[in-house]
Amino acid sequence: MAYSYRYPRPAVTADCVVFGLDEAELSVLLVERAEAPFKGAWALPGGFVRQEEALEAAARRELAEEAGLTDLFLEQLYTFGDPGRDPRGRVITVAYYALVRLAEHPARAGSDAAAVRWFPARRPPPLAFDHATILATALERLRGKVRYKPLGFELLPPKFTLSQLQTVYEAVLGVTLDKRNFRKKLLAYDLVRPLDQQLQPKVGRPARLYAFDRARYRRLERDGMLFEI
Repeated sequence: MAYSYRYPRPAVTADCVVFGLDEAELSVLLVERAEAPFKGAWALPGGFVRQEEALEAAARRELAEEAGLTDLFLEQLYTFGDPGRDPRGRVITVAYYALVRLAEHPARAGSDAAAVRWFPARRPPPLAFDHATILATALERLRGKVRYKPLGFELLPPKFTLSQLQTVYEAVLGVTLDKRNFRKKLLAYDLVRPLDQQLQPKVGRPARLYAFDRARYRRLERDGMLFEI
């Protein structure tokens, strides 16, 4: 005999804050809602968790369905459960944040969204539900974590210049970093490998390209190395 619960069960959703770097600005991916409530408003991609789904699987499915995004860095952020956060009823959402390389993950509107668009992460339009609070929480988490985890590399192509890497950290942290100090501290970790290739800009001198040595980082992390920018 199936078990009968004495208490009403709230619905559960998974919402995703997707960050990418557009030139020198940190951007967030938003979808235009195709259905009520908040039809026509901008919102974070996400949706209801199915009965048979794990939470992260639901988040990844929604990203694929609403924005055509797959195979990306994804990490759980926080659980938001204010009783009035959704006008449809009692809905608890488990939020995730994702980091993507824009060139490798072109966003497109799926079946569940009227449109998909990148916006400046610190200057978004009015958002549906409590998504402004979720976005602010994700920005705070990313600013804190990027200082002690090499998350900045997730926003870059596999081959990058040190100037591009500095731009990532400045965009995430919202500050201007001293070029000499940044490079000295970064190179001291020996986590970026110089390549025998250069990036030829439209103006100015060519710049050496580098690659992140992920295997070395994992070895050093296991040995207790503390990464800090």
